[in-house]
Order: sequence, then C-alpha cells, then structure tokens
Amino acid sequence: MRFELYRDAGGEWRWRLRVQNGNVIADSGEGYARREDCEHAISLVKRSTDASTVDMTTKIA
Repeated sequence: MRFELYRDAGGEWRWRLRVQNGNVIADSGEGYARREDCEHAISLVKRSTDASTVDMTTKIA
C-alpha cells in the first residue's frame, strides 16, 4: 500500500491511497492549496487506526 501525493489539473495538492493491485481505495476528496496541508491530511489518515466503525444501517434517519 502507498500514499500518492500529486497535483490535480487545477494545481491543487491531493492524495490517494493505492493498494498492491493498483486500485485506489481512498482519496483526499478535496484539493489543498498548500502541499503541507495535504501532507498533514495524510498523517491524519495514517494515525486513524483507533477510529471506530459505526454501522449506519442500524441508525434511524
């Protein structure tokens, strides 16, 4: 697995997480004006291993 840091067509910084078979399993969802902000977002995702999982199918809207 690897994070890829790149610039989009509009010149904003983005990231994507790609697995061994080449598929992208996650992306930034937004562009960042500063590379540092994009790198910070990557670090947040890397540290999110303690995030809980919520089954939204059991929630009443």
